[in-house]
Amino acid sequence: MKKIQMVDLQSQYQKIKSEVDASILNVIESAAFINGPEVKQFQADLEQYLNVKHVIPCGNGTDALQIALMALGLEPGDEVITADFTFAATVEVIDLLKLKSVLVDVNLDTFTIDTEKLKAAITPKTKAIIPVHLFGQCANMDEVMAIAKEHNLFVIEDTAQAIGAEYKGKKAGTIGDMGCTSFFPSKNLGCYGDGGAIFTNNDELAHRLRGIVNHGMYKRYYHDEIGVNSRLDSIQAAVLRNKLPHLNSYNEARLAAATYYNNAFADIEELITPVVSKDSTHVFHQYTLRVLNGKRNELQAFLTEKEIPAMIYYPVPLRKQKAYDNGHYNDADFPNTDTLVDEVMSLPMHTELSEEQLIYITTAVKEFFGK
Repeated sequence: MKKIQMVDLQSQYQKIKSEVDASILNVIESAAFINGPEVKQFQADLEQYLNVKHVIPCGNGTDALQIALMALGLEPGDEVITADFTFAATVEVIDLLKLKSVLVDVNLDTFTIDTEKLKAAITPKTKAIIPVHLFGQCANMDEVMAIAKEHNLFVIEDTAQAIGAEYKGKKAGTIGDMGCTSFFPSKNLGCYGDGGAIFTNNDELAHRLRGIVNHGMYKRYYHDEIGVNSRLDSIQAAVLRNKLPHLNSYNEARLAAATYYNNAFADIEELITPVVSKDSTHVFHQYTLRVLNGKRNELQAFLTEKEIPAMIYYPVPLRKQKAYDNGHYNDADFPNTDTLVDEVMSLPMHTELSEEQLIYITTAVKEFFGK
């Protein structure tokens, strides 16, 4: 049996090697490394796939979030609400821009932002909400958008882990004012380096975004505002353009693996398999279990001995990270987050998992629980 990996990019590459290699070689031979034809074609292809008016490629997913916030023209001290249980990039960019991050609890079942806690966190200084579509499914966007409309707030969807997922028929990242994604190699649609993009149906925001990603220039050497240098290079766009037609089948393969896991673990009372929202599809960027009765770390060690990788996303809530602990949060407001950081564990999840590997993984988990 081939060695089990959390993500098997090598095997995925072998299936599209000829197309990818030819596209990369074409970029090298053309020397159109920055904003070349591959970038423009990928942008157009992704706009069509997402059914969104504007895709603005950029250097990475963290840049995408920062640039989206920059386009809103917020002032230092303005508040942006997001989830406590997510990767640090979401809150990192808020604080980098001298805005105030406001963290709230998540739902225990879907791991996405708790809209009741979101409502309670709104103040006169609140200007935006960043719902995170964590692990592959969408937050409750009906509620998020209703809250935003009531309080005149911007919504930036963090869809780094959920590209291709749909909320009531609309693609993740196309419902709010803007959506942001990452093309980090391990993502459902990943390049072979860093990359990211911002999506919007708002023409005015799209214009601003295109200037900000290019040093604040709308005309060469005329800088209308402070921008950044954040571009998706042509080689990465070539990779993504070849992978995009496979995205739906990639997501279907992930769903099939998740379904196999779910069926195998159905009778293990100490495991809670991922809950899928009735309003969202799930593209399983991660397959994340809850392991009850304090057995998570023991199970992880058991699997490690059997050469099965198992990761903990995320072991420490953002509000307790040294960089973001402002001393103003009350743990009583975060019961779900604090439960999840003690219970969650992710099993291998990618497009190339074989039945032999799935049998080995699930058999090991069942052995641990005496099944």
